[in-house]
Amino acid sequence: MNAESTFLLIIEVLGTIAFAISGIRLAAVKRFDWFGAYIVGFVTAIGGGTLRDVLLDVPVFWMQSWWYLAVTALSLAFVITFRRKAWVRERTLFTFDTIGLALFVIIGIQKSLATGYPMWVAIAMGVTTGAFGGVVRDILINEEPLLFRKDIYATACVAGGLVYALAYAAALSPILQQSACGATVILLRCMAQHYGWHLPLLTADINLFSPSSPSSPDDNDKN
Repeated sequence: MNAESTFLLIIEVLGTIAFAISGIRLAAVKRFDWFGAYIVGFVTAIGGGTLRDVLLDVPVFWMQSWWYLAVTALSLAFVITFRRKAWVRERTLFTFDTIGLALFVIIGIQKSLATGYPMWVAIAMGVTTGAFGGVVRDILINEEPLLFRKDIYATACVAGGLVYALAYAAALSPILQQSACGATVILLRCMAQHYGWHLPLLTADINLFSPSSPSSPDDNDKN
């Protein structure tokens, strides 16, 4: 195994751990039992990659090795063991979700490029790999998906993908390409959290009728 393959394997393991912990931690907040928390953590970790592999028409990654199941179990054990520690309780969801997001964007882009797809498809698959697991997680725990809120989430994935594309075009080493992408996602998410950055909200409070004419078409028909 060469240095690049080793680096990608480390990224995938760390990303799986980070996303699994974020899902399990959120399930704990919702007071799920251990099995329910394990399922939420596992789906969070593999959801985006599963959709990516289906779209790329390649074998689904977690069906090729048992260690994704084992890593999720270890993540559950970690949360159970250290659940009373302040450094686990405070800001755990944001921290691990951000780390997992960055690492899985890298994996999604790299795998798409290795399959022969152009960079724009790779960026789309990076966003899918990073963000879709969190969408499934939030649906399972009956929360509005973070992806669809005003938070800088998918936007950070796109920014990381664009940085990856620039580094790729500049012919930097693969490890530098991947590191620059991950650092961009993490930095943008942290700065958005610190400074309160968010995308504009699309509101539905549009007056279809002028204030001077409050009646609706139905009211006019009745007159």
